[in-house]
Amino acid sequence: MRKLFQEDLHNLGDQLSDIAVLVTEAMEKAHRSFETANLQLAEEVIAADARIDAQQNGLDEKAIELLSLQGPVASDLRLIVGALRMSTSLERMGDLARHIAQLTRLRYPDPVAPTRLVPVYREMAEKDIAIAKKLVELLVTRQLDLVVEIYALNEQINELHAGIFTAIAQPEWTASAATTADATLASRFFERFGDHGVSVARKVQYLVTGEWEAEPAA
Repeated sequence: MRKLFQEDLHNLGDQLSDIAVLVTEAMEKAHRSFETANLQLAEEVIAADARIDAQQNGLDEKAIELLSLQGPVASDLRLIVGALRMSTSLERMGDLARHIAQLTRLRYPDPVAPTRLVPVYREMAEKDIAIAKKLVELLVTRQLDLVVEIYALNEQINELHAGIFTAIAQPEWTASAATTADATLASRFFERFGDHGVSVARKVQYLVTGEWEAEPAA
């Protein structure tokens, strides 16, 4: 019975990694659709989000079953509760990729972003994708140096996010209200994706160390 329980715990980790892979693919496609006004890619991201949701639901149901039937000890309890919380953050990352794709669909055939902001969004997306890929590796290896790298990437995304708001506030910004709203929302979606990545990384760090530590310096 104990061996089966440990296998179930291991499977929870595998499921988290699987969701993280799907989330990475979602952001890659969402950004390509966003930058190129590619409706087909946008639709693929929107449709694929249901798979991420289903994966999360399956993980959560299994975790709740283990909590209710197995009476896990402290270390195992920490792992199960951590998996529940991480699955929520990963699912939210998938939602944010979907939101970006929905902006593409809303404005198609026109691009969402003003030309001057395209390079900024591209950089934000590249860093988001890097965070997602590092999460996949972190969930598999538990190498805590990856946590430091994820924090550093997220700080860079925050700076880019602030730069977009600064650009919108300038007197020379003359875009329409709709374009301004889209620019603001898109920046927020890219920024929040990174924040949820940090949330997952912190929980892995807690699982490894057993302590909530201060954010590591980049």
